[in-house]
Amino acid sequence: MLAAAVAATALGGIATPAFAQRDPAYAAARASGEVGEKMDGYLGIVGAETPELRRIVNDINIKRRAVYAERAQANNATLEEYALTAGCQAILATSPGEKYQAPDGSWQTRSSSAPLRDSRCP
Repeated sequence: MLAAAVAATALGGIATPAFAQRDPAYAAARASGEVGEKMDGYLGIVGAETPELRRIVNDINIKRRAVYAERAQANNATLEEYALTAGCQAILATSPGEKYQAPDGSWQTRSSSAPLRDSRCP
């Protein structure tokens, strides 16, 4: 039940690629495969790190963490539980060509088929 509530609220905002509409640099980094969705609910740098990529990723992850903390408390979940479920939903929401982290920790490029997700995902 917790997972369903978290999944429903995770899709309500921060865990989805909505940031692409707000920050053109993020949209470009996502489209080029420089950043991707991690299983823990946060954004990661896929290849070589640059100061600009680090700034983008840190900014988004700080915002995500704040939302996750608020929503975790509202759902009687831990921050980690909420972030994992949000990560599951963010990975599911990736589009073909975008990067995401597979359960083994490797970076994958989303194809037209379903992404590989953690067995704990709802």
